[in-house]
Amino acid sequence: MELWDAYDRRGQKTGATLIRGEPIPAGLYHLVCEVVVRHADGDFLLLQRDPAKEAYPGWWEIGAGGSALQGEDPDDGARRELWEESGIEASVLRPLYQVIDDRTGSIYHGYCCVTDCDKSSVRLQAGETAAFRWISREEFLLFYDSDGCIPSQKPRLSGLIALLRQE
Repeated sequence: MELWDAYDRRGQKTGATLIRGEPIPAGLYHLVCEVVVRHADGDFLLLQRDPAKEAYPGWWEIGAGGSALQGEDPDDGARRELWEESGIEASVLRPLYQVIDDRTGSIYHGYCCVTDCDKSSVRLQAGETAAFRWISREEFLLFYDSDGCIPSQKPRLSGLIALLRQE
């Protein structure tokens, strides 16, 4: 059973506990952490979601992410998710966005991690990630614009995309 801290819309802990898979009561939220990974050479990491995942099975996803566990702050959750799903250790996380999704009861915290890891050293997490690939900035922008990019990620990443189009 996965437990989450409950937050109000302002991002303050309420003291309540949420359980993955159970409905989130109106007015409460849980934290979701997402990490866009850019290699020091400029390439970006895409991770393929496991085909057995409930949402977007088999789709390619920009970076790693998931829900912060009870007791984790957004940075801790982002680092853990990145490590679990890719084997990449984030020494520095640069905040990209914070988005509230009232429909899902989620407060998304997005980060960018720049790494100089050996690109072949990405380690996949069974049940979460099925494959990986590194793509250039140009390929990344084309992927974002394509129907292959998870639609719900696009609005959260629009600020980053705008900056990349100016590079």
